[in-house]
Amino acid sequence: MKKTFLSAIVIASSLTATAGGLMTNTNYHIAFDRMFARGASTEIDAAYSNPAGLVWGHEGWQMSLNFQKPWQKRDIETSVPGFLGTGLEKKYDGKASAPIVPALFASYHKDKWAVSAMIGIVGSGGFVKYDDGVPMFNVPIAALLASKQIMPATYTLDSQMKGKQYIYGGQVSFAYKFIDCLSASVGARLSYYDGYYKGHVVATPGAQLSQMVGTDPLVNLQLDCIQRAWGFAPIFGLDFHKDKWTVALRYEFRTKINTENDTRQLIVGTRNDQGVYTPIDVKAMAEQYGNAATIQALSQTSLGSMAGKVAGYLPNAETRYDMPSLLSVAVGYEFTPRLRGAVEYHFYDDKNAKMGGDRQETLSHGTHEVLAGVEYDINKKVTVSLGGQHTDYGLTDDYQQNTSFACDSYSIGGGAAWNVSDKIRLNFSYFCSLYSDYTKEQSNYLGVGSAGKDTYSRTNHVVGVGIDYKF
Repeated sequence: MKKTFLSAIVIASSLTATAGGLMTNTNYHIAFDRMFARGASTEIDAAYSNPAGLVWGHEGWQMSLNFQKPWQKRDIETSVPGFLGTGLEKKYDGKASAPIVPALFASYHKDKWAVSAMIGIVGSGGFVKYDDGVPMFNVPIAALLASKQIMPATYTLDSQMKGKQYIYGGQVSFAYKFIDCLSASVGARLSYYDGYYKGHVVATPGAQLSQMVGTDPLVNLQLDCIQRAWGFAPIFGLDFHKDKWTVALRYEFRTKINTENDTRQLIVGTRNDQGVYTPIDVKAMAEQYGNAATIQALSQTSLGSMAGKVAGYLPNAETRYDMPSLLSVAVGYEFTPRLRGAVEYHFYDDKNAKMGGDRQETLSHGTHEVLAGVEYDINKKVTVSLGGQHTDYGLTDDYQQNTSFACDSYSIGGGAAWNVSDKIRLNFSYFCSLYSDYTKEQSNYLGVGSAGKDTYSRTNHVVGVGIDYKF
């Protein structure tokens, strides 16, 4: 139990993007959701995906407002056959959600130059909640209590985890056409990280047990921690546009995000060998004596093994959530005046982007992503499109945690655009991600003395609608 509490409540790091890398979103504009490969675009969505391409787009002002609604699940199926003699088979349902997610685009193009801007949720985005907690909490706590001859039937376990993680971003770019077929762009993105971690695990004696040991909790763990920080990254792009071909390259530098804790509550309590309940208000102790002195004091108590675990959540402690550098290469081709297609490749350098506890070092490689899409003009009013994406994160057993896991995936999406008039276009889309389950086996599951495994699974569905306006 002591080993798992604070490692488990890094819940927000499980709130990954609906499309893109481990910390980076790519689905801002509805055109992406219905086609995916938009890195060679010269339309308004290029304000994010290909700013250099806007010099071949609409002359004058244009804007776009987009709304998306995602639904996600992150489930853990746990199997520990020898646990407490009877074994454990349980599914922990993780419900991830987000409100309506907006994104705003704007650009102005005149002759050889263009300026553009984009505002959206550039990393992660959403909430996740486990109503029954997760095995990282529950299994070791049950094993700890069983070692004191306190079995699950004699107490009630209230375990819950929830978290939030948003990275808001604003991007501005300037593009210039040097020759008839080549342009370049330079820009920057300012990002703001806003997240929290909230969780509790409380084991209370049942009616019969309380008559013998009292009503004080057997275990009481409480956390409420907010983290916020700013980050900045330059962005460069090139666009080659000739006849039916477009070849585009974009490079985003790493965004360093170093959050500082605003710890609202941090309590650790359990019973000592004499059965006496000893809660410690770790937050209050840290505010009075300082973080270093608090860790030293905790190490001298019966809760000593918790000292290193709570260090990352003490007041004003810092945690890294870098957004990795991103290389995007896209090729677009116009097969006919009505049929267009594109392919694209993304590389997210996750192994050189700092994560809490240096988890980036456990990945086997950075994220590789391949995208492809086509769109077809049925007539002057209606365009339909279809796209797909494959994402390979370089996952390993050491990277995967109950509350911070990822699964490689294939995504498919489609939709339509309706030209209401020469100035107004409406976009509609739906896409889903098909994840590969990941099974992590342990010969000594969470240190409880039995072999076991966790199977991680995810689902993701997104619907979207947007409006483009040309002035």
